[in-house]
Amino acid sequence: MQKTGVTAQDAKIAGEAHEAGKGIIIVVNKWDEIEKDDKTIEKYKKDVYDKLSYLSYAPILFISAKTGQRVNKLYEMINMVASQNALKVSTAVLNDILNEAVTIVQPPTDKGKRLKVLYMTQAQTKPPTFVVFVNDKDLFHFSYERYLVNQIRKEFGGLVGTPVRIIVREKE
Repeated sequence: MQKTGVTAQDAKIAGEAHEAGKGIIIVVNKWDEIEKDDKTIEKYKKDVYDKLSYLSYAPILFISAKTGQRVNKLYEMINMVASQNALKVSTAVLNDILNEAVTIVQPPTDKGKRLKVLYMTQAQTKPPTFVVFVNDKDLFHFSYERYLVNQIRKEFGGLVGTPVRIIVREKE
């Protein structure tokens, strides 16, 4: 059997699910038909994440619908991703995480003006969406947003399979 890999249609559907904030599990079927060695899984994972780099948070599961191989793990993973996608965090806990993150990596400056990250609260679940209040939105660089998302993921076991959104608001 010829391996297809990630198709353009797969990427389009995955992109729509990501944009909609849905929990995502990447499932590779027909795993029983692939000739494998000790590097096969890592090679396939790298190929998938190269093509779907924006889904680095999504777990990959290799199954065979025909033989039933690992299909039972899919249901466990669906339940786990659904609970991660519905995660609710108190403002106090979020601000502890935020304060620690800001202490480790200082917010950026631009032309002598420093970004002040004031506090964070959760606006919604499915996907977890956090509002960060700052002194100047223009100083909030996407790399600092990515850093904060990574800190939140680290604190809550990776938030596997779910996108994490950050909304930045100015507060005087």
